[in-house]
Amino acid sequence: MKSVLIVAGEHSGDRHGAEVVHEFKKRHPEVEFFGIGGQKLADEGVEIICPIERLSAVGIFEVLTRLPHFRRIFNRIRKEIEARRPQAAVLIDSPDFNLRLAGRLRRRAIPVLYYISPTVWAWRHSRLKIIRRTVTRMCLIFPFEKKIYEEYGVPATYVGHPLKGRVGTRMSRAEFLAKYSLSPSVRLITLLPGSRRTEIKNHLPVLVGTARRLQDEFPVRFLLVLAATIPRGFLDRHLPSGGADIGVLTDDAYESVAYSDLVLSSCGTANLETALLGTPFIAFYRLSPLTYYPFRHLVRIREYSIVNILAGRMVVPELIQKDFRAETLARATQALLFSEERKLRMKEEFRRIGGLLGTDNAAENVARELEAILRSRPS
Repeated sequence: MKSVLIVAGEHSGDRHGAEVVHEFKKRHPEVEFFGIGGQKLADEGVEIICPIERLSAVGIFEVLTRLPHFRRIFNRIRKEIEARRPQAAVLIDSPDFNLRLAGRLRRRAIPVLYYISPTVWAWRHSRLKIIRRTVTRMCLIFPFEKKIYEEYGVPATYVGHPLKGRVGTRMSRAEFLAKYSLSPSVRLITLLPGSRRTEIKNHLPVLVGTARRLQDEFPVRFLLVLAATIPRGFLDRHLPSGGADIGVLTDDAYESVAYSDLVLSSCGTANLETALLGTPFIAFYRLSPLTYYPFRHLVRIREYSIVNILAGRMVVPELIQKDFRAETLARATQALLFSEERKLRMKEEFRRIGGLLGTDNAAENVARELEAILRSRPS
């Protein structure tokens, strides 16, 4: 029986991968999948060899501190590859782990389908050389990536973005406000601090300070969306007590974003989700100084938010590293919150960006690419 290795190193990849497996098994239910993933991949019948927990990391320093742990996981997967000899591999994002694994697979003549490209257009452009040597086909989620891979001679297909068609609300604004006892007359701001523990530690003090400053000046309610990857106890340990009224949500994240007057969002996928929901936002990010300063000269982009990158210009404000301070964020928030003209222009640009992301069948397109790879393999 044919088998396929699938590796998703983060919870977002777990969801993307589960959608691909679901689409693929509609046509090929006999193929077995095994690898690294979470509950969503397990629910699709994937045999989880190593759970997804504690595999993700942010930045060079964070990765280095956990190298022994990554090495143990890598060796476990390597042994499974030797024993099972899969007909193909689907690697999803997580380039620090997956590109090394791709090299191992290439040496075993196992074709690699790589879904969601590393951000070679932002930094570590040298990864393109590794990809050209090790990856059979890239499945791209942003249209501008196609040209980059064509110039490097890497087979690549633009499959569309997996968020397209997935992002949406399940209840009306009135229902959402009633569920959480929120007044429709008070301005609502949603905080998206990030989905990693390092992001919570780096971002939360500034967000709390911003909320405190704004609540001292006018009626505003803050909701913080807690990612499924962050335990509530961990958040509470980093959430200063007193001085700021911030509600914490573990459900209804899209509703909170869609029905807010403004969102303060960590750079990443959350920026694109917020844009697709049509809510004006301010982007921010802060890395560990040990990660940021030694490697900042490697960054090839002027904008950090994927929304600004897709737009080709600064559509949403960005506060990065030393610019990400409570007083600066509070000023930027107040300026945007009370400017209907700026918010309207931002929403118009969000609609245009949404049109760039293709149709809502990314997973189906990736499944077809996997099917083509398996079909080209000898029985």
